[in-house]
Amino acid sequence: MHIYRLLTGPDDSSFCHKVTKALTEGWMLYGQPQYQFDAKDGVMKCAQAVTREVEDQPYDPDKKLTDYS
Repeated sequence: MHIYRLLTGPDDSSFCHKVTKALTEGWMLYGQPQYQFDAKDGVMKCAQAVTREVEDQPYDPDKKLTDYS
């Protein structure tokens, strides 16, 4: 089964750490990162999709994606 996550956050080192952590847990980058100016907060925001292949198992929408193995 292939699972998908969209990581989001401010354009700073905390976002880079979030993506790096996902990569060390076996997630793979999917597509290009996206950036958008948040006029309300006056900051740049980032998004990066990641995917991971896991054992075939029933999909459970109540299960955290990080709990799939």
